[in-house]
Amino acid sequence: MDPSRARSHSLGQSEINWDRLDKTKFYVVGAGLFTGITVALYPVSVVKTRLQVASKDAIERNALSVVRNILKTEGIPGLYRGFGIVITGAIPARIIFLTSLETTKAATLKLTEQFNLSEPTQAAIANGVAGLTSSLLSQAVFVPLDVISQKLMVQGYSGNMRYSGGLDVARRILKSDGFRGLYRGFGLSIMTYSPSSAVWWASYGSSQRYIWRLLGYTADNKELAPKQWEIVLVQATGGIIAGATASFVTTPLDTIKTRRQVMEVEKRETTRQAIRKLIAEDGWKGLYRGLGPRFISMSAWGTSMILAYEYLKRLCAKD
Repeated sequence: MDPSRARSHSLGQSEINWDRLDKTKFYVVGAGLFTGITVALYPVSVVKTRLQVASKDAIERNALSVVRNILKTEGIPGLYRGFGIVITGAIPARIIFLTSLETTKAATLKLTEQFNLSEPTQAAIANGVAGLTSSLLSQAVFVPLDVISQKLMVQGYSGNMRYSGGLDVARRILKSDGFRGLYRGFGLSIMTYSPSSAVWWASYGSSQRYIWRLLGYTADNKELAPKQWEIVLVQATGGIIAGATASFVTTPLDTIKTRRQVMEVEKRETTRQAIRKLIAEDGWKGLYRGLGPRFISMSAWGTSMILAYEYLKRLCAKD
């Protein structure tokens, strides 16, 4: 085994480097795979968003009541409000994200090799930097879609305006607020998603290494190969740990960002006013509105995504 392969093996029992992937197959198969996951988990995002923007007097104060009300008044389609907009922009956003994630991770691993760091620390740094960078780059595509889809998610709910579709939302935003309206909350999105991505990937990378060590797979024992079910179990556990960590750290920022993005121009609050209003209504726990659905969303999405992503990499490996 050559040194680079040995290093890759010791850093993670299922690590597949960027230069070993068939890029065309990776993007084509990946687009279909992640679209399927988005279809399955999108309703959780709708529920989370409605909880975060609910007024003080809203009847629905928990996730189950929101789901019941949506099904009662709108049926299954209500759980997919704004889905068309999200899925349209998801493919270019994911291409940007995944490409920058893998290339940045490979470059950072190379840079950190000169330092005498433990494998979990090196993995945390490389994955964290890669997650942060890829999120920053993909936000340029994602934020306008986020603004439009979230307005569709909460239309007619808790006093919010109704729209005839995504184009209607975009037209009204451009008319009332100009092009910058599509990037409302962009700073908060950067502050929310970029740290969230960094924390998620850093937690995922380092937790995997600790779990492999607990199972007896170390750099000194390269001949012991893990079984397929062990690889999947370790990756899934790492995804759950990463989702729990990232959701707890970043939910307050996500709540404030969501409320500002769906607010109409005449009702607009500053970030400080939004924080004060949440605390006045619910105390400090108001900043954690939607934590349950967000934890479920991040853990379910993160675990499903990472299992699909690691499977995709194995499927698209050149050798």
